[in-house]
Amino acid sequence: MPDLLTTVPERALAVYAHPDDPDVACGGTLAQWAMLGCEVTVVICNDGGKGSKDPDDVPAQLRLRRRKEAEASASLLGIRHQEFLDYPDGEVENDLEFRSRLVAIVRQRRPDVVFTADPTAMFFGQGYYNHRDHRVVGEAVLDAVAPAAALPHYFPAAGPVHQVTDVLLSGTLEPDVWVEIGATVDAKGAAVGCHRSQFPDGEEWASAVVRIAAEDAGHQAGVTFAEGFKRLHLGG
Repeated sequence: MPDLLTTVPERALAVYAHPDDPDVACGGTLAQWAMLGCEVTVVICNDGGKGSKDPDDVPAQLRLRRRKEAEASASLLGIRHQEFLDYPDGEVENDLEFRSRLVAIVRQRRPDVVFTADPTAMFFGQGYYNHRDHRVVGEAVLDAVAPAAALPHYFPAAGPVHQVTDVLLSGTLEPDVWVEIGATVDAKGAAVGCHRSQFPDGEEWASAVVRIAAEDAGHQAGVTFAEGFKRLHLGG
């Protein structure tokens, strides 16, 4: 039987690379949990300033545009807490400085569940190789959550320790848990459609693509619409 997550945590934290990534990865789940009373925080690590194929785009202007898109999408999903770390695209590293910032965020927000990208997922068919920033951020989040945030001798200046209960890895090739998102699949489509710099065909196109992906995950989970994740259970 598919493993459907039905318990809504008190607090959740989603940490992703680019401004559109949280919405694409887990926007339906974040919207549903927020609607049901979960305190959701989204952290966007990269500024998005290089995310264009047009050589005439100005990175500083694109960075501001993408932040506004992310703010608009968060509003549609009911997400009240959003942080931007502003690392340039392609320049984030899984180093002490980055992990210390992530540990501080985990200890401050004290989430029960953390979402991030599966850093082991690299090849999606013959047409897509997973972005370096996705993999670096995913790996750094895992390193920050387990064990660093939970042990006092890692980054002692970052605040009181906190043990995350579960990590849900999106964009995984091996999902083993799903969240049913029938009530929020349309909100996810609208949120993804906010990112016009990345999806210029607009909200109607984004909604159609989101529904197709959610239907596929739903088929695996035995429901109409779902998002799938690889789950790491760390405590509790």
